[in-house]
Amino acid sequence: MRSLDTLYIDLNKLTGSIPASMGNLSNLTQLTIAQNQLTGSIRASVGNLRNLNILDLFENEFDGSLPIGISNLTQLKELSLGSNKFSGYLPQNVCQSGILETFKVSRNYFTGPIPRSHRNCTSLRSLFLGNNDLVDNLTEAFHVYPYLNRFTVQNNMMYGELSRDWGDCRSLTALSFSRNNITGRIPTEMGKLKLLNALYLDSNNLVGEIPIELLKLSSLIELRLSNNQLSGRLSYRVGMLSNLQYLDLSTNKLTGSIPKQLGECSKLLSLNLSRNNFNKSIPPQIGNLDSLQILLDLSYNELSGEIPSTFGRLDKLQTLNLSHNKLSGSFPSLFDQMISLITINISDNELSGPFDALKNNKGLCGNISRGLKPCNSLVVIARKEDKHKLLLVILLPLIGSLFILFVLFAIWFRLRKRSVLNAAPTDQVRAINAGRNLFSVWNYDGKIVFEDIIEATKDFDTKYCIGTGGYGSVYKAELSAGQVVAVKKLHSSGDDFEMADLKSFESEVHALTEIRHRNIVKLFGFCSNLERRVSFLVYEFVERGSLKNVLCDGERAMDFDWIKRVTFIKGTADALAYMHYDCIPAIVHRDISSNNILLDFEYDAKVSDFGTARILMPDSSHWTSPAGTYGYVAPELAYTMKVTEKCDVYRFWVIILEILMGRHPSEIITLLSQIHLSSSSSSKVGQNIRLGDILDQCIKAPTDVVQKEIIHIQKVGISCLRGDPCTRPTMQEVSVELSLSAGSMADLAKPFETISLGDILVS
Repeated sequence: MRSLDTLYIDLNKLTGSIPASMGNLSNLTQLTIAQNQLTGSIRASVGNLRNLNILDLFENEFDGSLPIGISNLTQLKELSLGSNKFSGYLPQNVCQSGILETFKVSRNYFTGPIPRSHRNCTSLRSLFLGNNDLVDNLTEAFHVYPYLNRFTVQNNMMYGELSRDWGDCRSLTALSFSRNNITGRIPTEMGKLKLLNALYLDSNNLVGEIPIELLKLSSLIELRLSNNQLSGRLSYRVGMLSNLQYLDLSTNKLTGSIPKQLGECSKLLSLNLSRNNFNKSIPPQIGNLDSLQILLDLSYNELSGEIPSTFGRLDKLQTLNLSHNKLSGSFPSLFDQMISLITINISDNELSGPFDALKNNKGLCGNISRGLKPCNSLVVIARKEDKHKLLLVILLPLIGSLFILFVLFAIWFRLRKRSVLNAAPTDQVRAINAGRNLFSVWNYDGKIVFEDIIEATKDFDTKYCIGTGGYGSVYKAELSAGQVVAVKKLHSSGDDFEMADLKSFESEVHALTEIRHRNIVKLFGFCSNLERRVSFLVYEFVERGSLKNVLCDGERAMDFDWIKRVTFIKGTADALAYMHYDCIPAIVHRDISSNNILLDFEYDAKVSDFGTARILMPDSSHWTSPAGTYGYVAPELAYTMKVTEKCDVYRFWVIILEILMGRHPSEIITLLSQIHLSSSSSSKVGQNIRLGDILDQCIKAPTDVVQKEIIHIQKVGISCLRGDPCTRPTMQEVSVELSLSAGSMADLAKPFETISLGDILVS
């Protein structure tokens, strides 16, 4: 296939090695074979693919060193080698042409220094070097990268000091140097990084004070400086970190009092100031941090005085550690107000009084002198001459009970094994029918996962709820194995939800679990328990949440720049085209909206929520009641209830406008629809709507190249709103059109600021 220029075979189960003959595909510009099970080394023939723009080998099992010929790929804009077993040195000249934008090699075994060609690679936007064995002087290895958005070099053996040049990388949103051997001070110049969301400098050998300039970055969401040798006082300016959610300053040498202004960081979810030298009393303003959920750890300091009564406001907090301080006063009764507490440690202080706040609990233990029974104590020490008798009295019944328990367990295990062998499923989705529990989750025991999710969400407690829609509520659940999933609990189906409905529900979900696409949220499985009348779907957890939430959040919307938005639109189109044409039978989503498209950490699109999806079987009619979010529904559903993929096409057009405008386009949907109804009477309407005026104003104006992309997207998008669904393009046609680069378009006939939607329609 010598003319082939694009090859995507990612997200499969391919094994073996890359054939040497792939080097014959000299016209390839994009090669993506990520997330398979491929092995072996990379053939030298890959150096023949000199036209490659994208080479993505992420998450396979490749090993060995990279061939020298990889430096011949001078047209590369993206090289992704992460999560493999590569070793040896990094490619030396992969950025010699100065156009490389993405370089990802995290989670391998690369050694040696950072290639010097990277120092002057100013085109870089993403640079991931973490979790390797790289050794280099950090001061000399990197320079200034004006477009760099994310940089990670954590868990290597980098040494030297942080350069002041990092302050000139003004586009940075995430920066990680964790777990290296970095010394010196934190440069004050880092305070210039006004877009920075996450800074990880933990587990190094940094010294000196935390720069005040760093504490003025209101954009920061995560700040982790633990396990260093930072000293001095924590400035009161820490209260300026108004969007901070995670703060970890533990295991340093910080002194003085905890600033009361810390209580102004109202979005904090986790606060760790342990193992420092903080003294004086705990400021009562800490009780204002009512968003704290994960951790409040002030242990191993020199704090004195009473525990503030304001701590009772922390009703979402799960873990509290105040141990190893000098806290005094009566044991506080406020803990009975902290209804979410799972773990509490107040040991090694000078507290007194009764433990009334912990009464009516079972199995609590602690220091005998402080009123609790001893922990891990099986035998009470009696008089010396009675000691052996007492041991026999206790141990003999205990051993007998354990023996009987062991026999019963062996019998149960034997019976269970025989039952499983007799009813083992033959397909890869395991279905467990225990009583009336029907559960299906990939590669899991259904009943175990069911109980695990119930436990992780505390039987769907509202504090774990992260969103609610017309068909159910979504909960964040961290399973016992450490995996975080999103669980959508469907609204009760009523008394008529019997086994027939359950089988239909199961067959549709089985089809949805077959979906494997980078822009579609993975559905792991489902559960329906008829006795408890609970049904839920289990999805992968997507970090940044819904498109609607991002667009409504000023700070996050600013980070969602034009390049990310263009990529997001194309990814959404690819996902819908996959559902309509690559799934057999085809799947129509029916509820594409900004609530149901999520953003992962890299701002890539993830289509989710298949609560209203319909599978289109060949040679059958598909009539249904209206479904979906108001404001996105195709006009034909006002007079017909027939489900077709063209409903999704119309919704996709609304999504395009919403992404470009930064809000739902309700005020211009009617006007734009009129443009297609009558070219004579509505052309003036179209001319009155300038494209530049409706674009989201919270981010910088698009560059010339991006302007062409936006015009190209609008041309494709406007064709999706046609009133007659038969005249709308298919999502496959839309996806192909959007994949064509608009960068080669001729210069615009008129200034971008003066182009109207009418101009786009007639062009």
